[in-house]
Amino acid sequence: MGVPLNDLNRTTEPLYAELLAAMDQVMRSGRWISGPAVDVFEKEFADSLGVRCAVGVSSGTDALLAVLMGLNIAPGDEVITTPFTFIATAEVIFRMGARPVFVDIEPGSFNIDPNAVFDAVTSRTKLILPVHLFGRCADMTRLLQIGETSGVPVVEDSAQSVFAKDESGRMAGTMGIAGCFSFFPAKNLGAMGDAGGIVTNDVSLDKKLRSIRVHGSVARYAHDRVGGNFRLDSLQAAILSVKLPYLSEWTRQRRDNGARYREYFAAANLEDKVQLPLAGPGEDVVNQFTIRVPNRDTLRAYLSSVGIETAVYYPTPLHLQPCFVSLGYQRGEFPVAEKAAEEVLALPVFPGITAAEQTEVVEQIAAFFREQNP
Repeated sequence: MGVPLNDLNRTTEPLYAELLAAMDQVMRSGRWISGPAVDVFEKEFADSLGVRCAVGVSSGTDALLAVLMGLNIAPGDEVITTPFTFIATAEVIFRMGARPVFVDIEPGSFNIDPNAVFDAVTSRTKLILPVHLFGRCADMTRLLQIGETSGVPVVEDSAQSVFAKDESGRMAGTMGIAGCFSFFPAKNLGAMGDAGGIVTNDVSLDKKLRSIRVHGSVARYAHDRVGGNFRLDSLQAAILSVKLPYLSEWTRQRRDNGARYREYFAAANLEDKVQLPLAGPGEDVVNQFTIRVPNRDTLRAYLSSVGIETAVYYPTPLHLQPCFVSLGYQRGEFPVAEKAAEEVLALPVFPGITAAEQTEVVEQIAAFFREQNP
């Protein structure tokens, strides 16, 4: 049987009546941008994370960009981040005229290496921007210590990690000066289009972000600063409000699915051939279940041939992307990230995947290795 990488309908279909009612209410209200539905979702999202403020925006990318604007990141500034993530993280730094300063990752977690961050701080460093990759928190305890010692704020790219917790039980996005979230449809909490959010306990930053998302406006046709058009559509906010109460259950399912994979891989005696995601500390929300195999592309092609969808996040580290050639980085500068890019493979782990489907995935991986070593 085939196994999809993701099947959004398995979580959406049971909510059709609620979703349609919420969308109907927005349509009848005539308040389709930045209306009451946005206010409601912002409060609900802030409460779910235990923070003072949440700001709905148009995408996870715009969440990052708005925060950098709010923190006055400027040309000549340096922002330390990871080369092993989606391009948006570094893209927004570059768009501000600042320099993305890449440092290598930890081999087990795929997250930014705090020791490398410490070594990269200079007098030009204005921000540390870690990513909680694949739903697992970066080492925020160490990163916050580095930030405090150097007088540099830490902003969390939490696009893949809503409801993740670190080893101290702190929620992803709530530990730095701000946390940025993506509600892209395939994320753990997904809208039905592009949407994003920012959370913070800094009331002054919250006020600034609310201005930035509407062209720097503080009143109609009065602009204290240059901002952008980063508003969250009311329709998407209403959809997110319907889905948010179910997120804890979907998160539990993702964790259970991850645990089931570990059990099945152990039973198939594949642990010497497949490197599984690092377990603990903290509570991973399993945005992706990412294995590592030396012959990744061959395995992926085989799985595709038997109807099993997989994905590679990410095949080319950011420091080797053509758009960043002006930064002057060379192959070999971040060997851990480069090696990960050659080996990572994300397996289906979405809420609603069945035990039979997971069994099929593992059995086909076992069959692949039997063919390789008859």
